[in-house]
Amino acid sequence: MRRIINRRPGRGGIVFWGALPFLGAAALYAVASALRLAENPADKLLPPLSAMAAAVARIAFTPDARTGDYLMWADTLASLHRLGLGLGVATAAALVIGIAMGLIPYVRAGLSPFVAILSMVPPMAVLPVLFIVFGLDELSKVVLIVVGVAPFLIRDLAMRTGELPAEQIIKAQTLGGSTWQIVLRVVLPQMLPRLVDAVRLSLGPAWLFLISAEAIAATEGLGYRIFLVRRYLAMDVILPYVAWITLLAFLSDYLLRLFNARCFPWLKAGKGSA
Repeated sequence: MRRIINRRPGRGGIVFWGALPFLGAAALYAVASALRLAENPADKLLPPLSAMAAAVARIAFTPDARTGDYLMWADTLASLHRLGLGLGVATAAALVIGIAMGLIPYVRAGLSPFVAILSMVPPMAVLPVLFIVFGLDELSKVVLIVVGVAPFLIRDLAMRTGELPAEQIIKAQTLGGSTWQIVLRVVLPQMLPRLVDAVRLSLGPAWLFLISAEAIAATEGLGYRIFLVRRYLAMDVILPYVAWITLLAFLSDYLLRLFNARCFPWLKAGKGSA
């Protein structure tokens, strides 16, 4: 039937409709910037695109006079290093503890209340404690990401493990599989793609914790740079940095989605047939 709920865009239509909000936002910004600059040429709140391009060229492709570093790339490497460490530790903890909680009743009874309460603790509230305990170096920033992300990943993976059909576990035991073999051959292959999906959902909070920690105590990093130049109302630097962080997060999400599609194609096929 020719109703809008039954009509789907083609490949070109998907690109057009996806790009439309971005083009609209860019046009709206250009108009607002032009109006403010026409009223006050020294306005810094909405700099023109040319000013932002000049700022990016200065911080990304010109060595810093004091350190000799390309600041934008040095900040990016520092932030990605912290983010990778934090998410790596949180993911490894979730894989081990989450599967154990979902599969072994004694582990579930012992750890579920603790993890549930831990997930309710606001990570930003414990940031001063982390700085006191672990110092102002890299460790406290990595631990903040772990504290903020790991409980969510653990609980999600424990629930996904608990949702596995009991028939699978019973059949594996009937065939003589040990607990370790059931974990490796029955549970783990099904939980890995779900863990990747959970990590994708955690990217936003992880970036939030990272930027917050870098804003308070760091000497380099994307969050550090944003909060450093805000003193001078340098929106021509802040806005490109925000766009760069968003692009990095989007690329991370895309790569994880691509990883799931390439390594676990059966998951999408299973969802499609469900």
